Amino acid sequence: MNDLRALRGQAAIVGAATYGCGECPGHSDLELLAHAARAAVADAGLTMADIDGLATASASAVMWSLPVIEYLGLNPRYIDATMLGGSSFIAHLLPAIQALQAGRCRAVLVGYGSAQRSATFGRREIVGLRRFLDPQPYEHPYEPALPVSAYALAASRHLHQFGTTREQLADVAVAARAWAAKNPEAFLRGPLSREDVLAARMVSDPLTVRDCCLVTDGAGAFVLMRADEAKARAKDRPKPPVYVLGSATAVWNRQISSMPDLTVTAAKQSGAEAFAMAGLTPAEVDVVQLYDAFTINTILFLEDLGFCPKGEGGRFVADGAIAPGGRLPVNTNGGGLSCVHPGMYGIFAVIEAVRQLRGECGERQIVGATTALAHGNGGMLSSQATALFGTADAL
Repeated sequence: MNDLRALRGQAAIVGAATYGCGECPGHSDLELLAHAARAAVADAGLTMADIDGLATASASAVMWSLPVIEYLGLNPRYIDATMLGGSSFIAHLLPAIQALQAGRCRAVLVGYGSAQRSATFGRREIVGLRRFLDPQPYEHPYEPALPVSAYALAASRHLHQFGTTREQLADVAVAARAWAAKNPEAFLRGPLSREDVLAARMVSDPLTVRDCCLVTDGAGAFVLMRADEAKARAKDRPKPPVYVLGSATAVWNRQISSMPDLTVTAAKQSGAEAFAMAGLTPAEVDVVQLYDAFTINTILFLEDLGFCPKGEGGRFVADGAIAPGGRLPVNTNGGGLSCVHPGMYGIFAVIEAVRQLRGECGERQIVGATTALAHGNGGMLSSQATALFGTADAL
């Protein structure tokens, strides 16, 4: 960890962008990614010719980085195609920082795109493809409704063990919608009450459809450079660099049935390591972006990352505590529950953190924010990746 602490603040995000969030018919995964990538590179004041590193992943292709390189016309010296599910794009941060520091490359593009909502194939085909590409021999024979049933299992255990209530789960969704109402980019912005969540169609007990993330199209990308280069360029750029203060990834299981404890995720490890690298504590984080594929995720990650004790997450989020005006701003774009969720969400958590620290969030802006956390989740509470970011004032 001492070696990683030396990497604190040594790299910065200099450009970030999204594209096609919500519904974007007529676009392929690759086309969506390319739009976001070009916008992020332009946001950084660069051209594609400046990009010599690439990190990307997709659930739709096992060699996804190859067509991305070809389509964007890149010739990268550094390539990371690690696929850990929705946490991938946060997990890509630390290896990219190490590559930058080693002089392997100067500008790393991290990108993702998916046309999941408008794709011509349906849910049955998606489920079949997942089972072919990602066999889980102890679970698939029982034909669970994955991924929702896996998260419902964790939610049920949390409710039983700690007295968490359905109303507290609903409060997570209500808070996300309240933030989404302030975000013009969010897919769902209409009013949502606790009663609406509880009365919605049950998907997998105890989770209703409003406890579950969206299915949208969308793409996101950001550009990472060495901090010294970012600082030198910042004098001529209107948007300040956002520095990576800490980053860590942890995996304890693949299948939900292999979790040692259904109420404790590997975020406990990734969070502790990221905070140690950053030299920060949860109390010093101004804004939090969590992968909220389901309402139970937000509760579990707030606990495992140290924002509240284990078992207290339900009470921590209750009654608007993580909504606008609450004690802790969480998922200020509306999250995967109300803003965007094109199969994998992690990159959008990073982009929202960057936008908050650059002061670009309009009505939802957290005034004076200098530190932010983004956390990604992949699989069935499987891979966990945590990153901490800061402005120049946080260095």
